[in-house]
Amino acid sequence: MDEYWEMLTRQMPLVSRDEQEKFRNAAITVIGCGGIGGLAIEMLARMGVGKLVLVDEDSFDLSNLNRQTLSEYANIGGSKSEAAAEKVRKINPHVSVVSWDEHVDESNIDRLIEDSRIVIDALDNVLTRVIVSRKAREYKIPFIHGAVHGTLGQITTFLPNTTSYEEMFNLPSLGKELTDDVVESLKNVTAGPPPVIGPVPNLVSCLEAMEAYKIITGIGKVTVSPKLLTFDLLDLNSFDLVEI
Repeated sequence: MDEYWEMLTRQMPLVSRDEQEKFRNAAITVIGCGGIGGLAIEMLARMGVGKLVLVDEDSFDLSNLNRQTLSEYANIGGSKSEAAAEKVRKINPHVSVVSWDEHVDESNIDRLIEDSRIVIDALDNVLTRVIVSRKAREYKIPFIHGAVHGTLGQITTFLPNTTSYEEMFNLPSLGKELTDDVVESLKNVTAGPPPVIGPVPNLVSCLEAMEAYKIITGIGKVTVSPKLLTFDLLDLNSFDLVEI
């Protein structure tokens, strides 16, 4: 047994070798390497993904320490995307990893996602989600959405033939070009970074990673728009699958 398969010994009773090979040959883009992205990236590496494209223009600060698993006191001020890539290499050297320390916009989104099988949303703003979700839909790439606020979390997957991100959340950009006025209206949808406590984004991370695994391997049932998995970690009876 070679090293890759030995690493996955505990996982393989749950999937066939052919199913795992699909994951081994897949590329996934994760946009955002912070609270949601950090652990999602780690889980994908541990589950044996073939390639990761990691994107984040931000650097770590002290406020990240309460939830971002890639953050450490020693790397405050360091690049999140570079830290994510280094973590992947330490966990699983069989993963091909590319990191981009840059802002995502309409000028570079093609390059960041065009060769990927899945795009994972680990973002914290609506405008960039619109840009990414539109391009993912154009390329017929599943866009796995995750978001948090306080103790609340939500995830769903937007497929090329299901309700779009903008449709589902009735955004002011729906059906419009991203003119200056429309961009400004999207910036006003949310009022700055949300409050958050550590376990919430990390649970969303793991759920997003598992959705990617299910889509690529074909096992299990994926949460697809307009259905939305929601929860509040202050009430463990609150886990629900709602339709918007």
